[in-house]
Amino acid sequence: MLDERKKKILQAVVDEYVNTAEPVSSAILVKKYGLPYSSATVRNELAELESGGYLDKTHTSSGRVPSKKGYQYYVDELVKEDDISLEEIKYIQSKLSTKVNEIEDLTKIATTTLSEITHYTSVAVGPKPEVQIIEEIKFVLLGSRMLMVVIVTDNGLVKETIIKYDEDITESQVETLNNLFNSNLKGKPLSKIDKPMEEYILAEIQYSVKVIRPIIEQINHIVEEEEDVYFQGANKAFELPEFKSLEIAKNFVNVLDTKEIMLDMLNSGVAKDINVYIGDEKENKQLKDFSIITFKHSVGNKDLGTIGIIGPKRMNYSKVISVMKYLSKKLNEQEGQEDKKRRKKEE
Repeated sequence: MLDERKKKILQAVVDEYVNTAEPVSSAILVKKYGLPYSSATVRNELAELESGGYLDKTHTSSGRVPSKKGYQYYVDELVKEDDISLEEIKYIQSKLSTKVNEIEDLTKIATTTLSEITHYTSVAVGPKPEVQIIEEIKFVLLGSRMLMVVIVTDNGLVKETIIKYDEDITESQVETLNNLFNSNLKGKPLSKIDKPMEEYILAEIQYSVKVIRPIIEQINHIVEEEEDVYFQGANKAFELPEFKSLEIAKNFVNVLDTKEIMLDMLNSGVAKDINVYIGDEKENKQLKDFSIITFKHSVGNKDLGTIGIIGPKRMNYSKVISVMKYLSKKLNEQEGQEDKKRRKKEE
C-alpha cells in the first residue's frame, strides 16, 4: 500500500497527465498542485513510485507518466466519483426524459449522451436472449400472404420479422397461431425453440406445415441473430493526441470492427458495478493501448444490457466514472417506473 504522500503525488501525476498528455515533472507538481513538499522530496517520491511500477519514465524528458499499475491504483483508490457538474446532470435528465417505446431506443439515447458529455467513444450491447422472458408473441396479417411476427420480452425488447407465403392466410388461422404460440411460449426465455416444442406445435395445429415451418424458422433466426453493438462518437477518438500514432489509430479501428472483442468486454464484469479494464499487452495485444469502462444496465434482476466507454489509457477516469454512476442511477429509476406502468396495464 502507498502512504498518504505517495497517494497525493500519484493522484497529481495522473490528473496532470490526463489534462496535458505531457510527461509530468516534480517542478510542475509543486508549482500547479500546491503540494506541501519540496521539489527534492517530490523527485524522490516520483523515483520510488517509478521503482514500484506505478510510473514510467519517458525517453524524451525527465518527466514521468502513469503505468497500467498506476492507473489501476488511481481507479481503485484515488478516483473522485462526484466529478459531474450541475449542467451535465440537467443534460442527462433532459435526454433521458425523451419518451421511448423500446429498450433499444433508451440504450441508444444513453450511449449518445455518455459520449457527448465525456467526449470519448461510447459502446452498448442489449441483453442476451437467454435472460429475456417472452411476454407476448403477436401475429398480424399484413395482406393475404404476408404475416408479421412481433415478440415482446419482459424488459421491453421488441423483435419482429415478416414472413411471405405462396398461399393465402386467413384471420382465423392468425387467431389460432396467436393462441397456440402464446400458450406454449409466454413466460419462457427468449431462446431457440427446441425440437420437442417444434414437433409439438407442428402436431397440434391443423394447418399446412408450409404455414408453421417458416414461423418457427424465423423466430429461431431473430433469436440467433448476433448481438448488436452500438457505437457513438468514434470520430472523437481521433482528436486525441494518442491517435496521432498510426499504430494506435489502426488498432482502435480494428477493435471497433471486431465485434467479438467488444462483446467479450461488454458481457464480462459484475452487474451493477462500474467495471474498468486497462489495456495490457500480455492480456490482449489489440487492447494494449486502451481502457474500457462499462456498467450493467439493469432493473431488479432484469438484465437490460451493458453501456461503456472505450478510449486511451490516458482517460479522465473521474469524469467517466462519475457520469456513468449518475447515468446508471437515472436509467434504473426510469426503467423501474416503466416497469410499474407495464405491470399496472397487465392488472
